[in-house]
Amino acid sequence: MLLSIRLRSLLLAPAALLLLAAGCQSGPEEQPQEEPVVTTPYQLTLPAGFPQAVRLPADNPLTEEGVALGRSLFYEVRLSRNNALSCGSCHVQSKAFTDGRARAIGADGATHSRGSMSLANMLWEPSLNWDGAADGLEKQARKPIENPVEMHQPLAEGVRKLQQTELYPPLFRKAFGTSTITEENVLKALAQFERTLISANSKYDKLKRREISRLSPTEEAGRQLFLIHPTPADNLAGANCFHCHNEGNLLFSSTDYTRGAAASFFNNGLDASPADAGRGGVTGLAADRGKFRAPTLRNIALTAPYMHDGRFQTLQQVLDHYSDHVQLSSPNLDINMLGASNTHNGTQLDLTALQKQQLIAFLHTLTDSTFIQDKRFSNPF
Repeated sequence: MLLSIRLRSLLLAPAALLLLAAGCQSGPEEQPQEEPVVTTPYQLTLPAGFPQAVRLPADNPLTEEGVALGRSLFYEVRLSRNNALSCGSCHVQSKAFTDGRARAIGADGATHSRGSMSLANMLWEPSLNWDGAADGLEKQARKPIENPVEMHQPLAEGVRKLQQTELYPPLFRKAFGTSTITEENVLKALAQFERTLISANSKYDKLKRREISRLSPTEEAGRQLFLIHPTPADNLAGANCFHCHNEGNLLFSSTDYTRGAAASFFNNGLDASPADAGRGGVTGLAADRGKFRAPTLRNIALTAPYMHDGRFQTLQQVLDHYSDHVQLSSPNLDINMLGASNTHNGTQLDLTALQKQQLIAFLHTLTDSTFIQDKRFSNPF
């Protein structure tokens, strides 16, 4: 009898221990808490003469850790379906973050309907893409990642791939305080890096900073043409460029900071019947059909081919269009192109061969060799 009781006690003891252990668990296994991290504010230097009031999202301040992470993600091929395409594939630093193609090529070899825009000075741009479909870098970054004719992968899948690496969880922890990678933080990091892509050290900038005293006579003649609306009655020659490419704030884009930092969109008379709806595809307004955001002219000598569909291979062809081939019957043609001519009663701008040469010389003064060689923007891999 005593032996039987002892035997039962020995048999029940392990079971009791298991029940005791189970009773100590109050639910799913809790993850250990990660220690708080302290990020380092990124010291962003705004160039003299550029707009000093910039809009940074309150929930995504620039940090050294966030910018460094964003740089890696910008060149990270795991964000594409075929693990071969990154943001940097279509935005190449040596080409001022364009790709040299008329129209971008996606992960599956599909051709986009539009070309890759330069990413220079995106810090100041309130509306992004050719049609202004995105109103912030955090929103814009998702579009090319998930677009079937671009990187063609759900961002959630990209996050899964990054989470499985040894590289990225520690980098996200440094930047955002957690090694658990989220879609939101991927977009925030990309946006932080892109906001640091500032181009402001061209020959033109050196003139504005008085580091050089003058442009060459040909370049200066081109600058004057750029800034003048032609008035043949007063013998005033001009190329009319400043209406769409704002030189006043040094960005040379369509953003007009005198009107609440609103981007402007233009129909520049490429086609009598525009095939691409442009801004009209976003707003649904007939008055916006065929209108596009005028891209920055900074580094324009490096960003060929030109226009939203890359139809012009050279700056000479661009000027030939504006001088001689504007489709005056195009709906919504910008009003500044109507009646702008260097000849009395002319219907086209009518630039001379010399004037075109002078304008091209001036446009070359906007090339920033420092920007395209800055190691802070290069591929870290």
